[in-house]
Amino acid sequence: MAVYHAGERAAQRRAGLLDQGAFSGRAVRAEIPEVARRFLAQQPMAVLGAADGDGRMWATLLTGRPGFLRAEDAETVVIDARAVPGDPLAPRFATGGRVGLLAIEPARHRRMRMNGRAVPAGGGLRVALDQVYANCPKYIQKREPRWEPGPPGEATRSRTLTDGQRTLVGGADTFFIATADRDGNADASHRGGAPGFVEVASPGLLRWPDYVGNAMFNTLGNLEVEPRAGLLFPDWRTGAVLQLTGTARTIWDGADAVPGAERMVEFRVSEVVEIPGASPLRWTDPVPSRFNPPLG
Repeated sequence: MAVYHAGERAAQRRAGLLDQGAFSGRAVRAEIPEVARRFLAQQPMAVLGAADGDGRMWATLLTGRPGFLRAEDAETVVIDARAVPGDPLAPRFATGGRVGLLAIEPARHRRMRMNGRAVPAGGGLRVALDQVYANCPKYIQKREPRWEPGPPGEATRSRTLTDGQRTLVGGADTFFIATADRDGNADASHRGGAPGFVEVASPGLLRWPDYVGNAMFNTLGNLEVEPRAGLLFPDWRTGAVLQLTGTARTIWDGADAVPGAERMVEFRVSEVVEIPGASPLRWTDPVPSRFNPPLG
């Protein structure tokens, strides 16, 4: 797979960062370095992005004791976990398909992205990798996890955000986003900022600033060619997850009034899923990233 597709190059061009993007692209490979294998084996959490059977994008949270996520060899990752009942991506664990995978360690400000094709394997997935790379950790808030096992609650669905869900989103300092290119190659990434950096403009419309990064434009490049996207907002205190699917677009001009923003992203909600206790992990209060721009 080429390092950048046409949408990513178009986004880099619009931002005037083609040269920087080319430099950053040197980090993309198809094999997992040895240091990255050790990193994966230490993680209790990963985010997976994929399309459902109707082509809508979703992101989901996968957890397990360290070792549940591991490199089987230099080009293959095994995930010994699956989505909980009611999760929109639960059926994907029976069928496989193109997935984006993000391993993130908030306690040490590290993250690693892996994209490829998944097939069912045991109780989880085996992913043959096309792309592997670590990238910008600037906006990761430091948190430490602990385990509090328990069964997940019943999933609820709606077309727009409830008042409680709007409060969670409007106070978030972190969320995850799943996108794909026009060929269905999926990607999962992280977004962070000061609490309140995501604006809840209405029960069905969100906006957030796109801050300076490594100029790869993987997410925005996907949105250039395929607007469907999925968002995941974890409740770090309770283990609940809020999953949104819809469409997103980049607003390339007019972000000057938002501190630190290079551009804005607007997301229109088409469906909402909330699952109480979806994760057995509970996290400490955050230590904010020193790179978070202030809110206006």
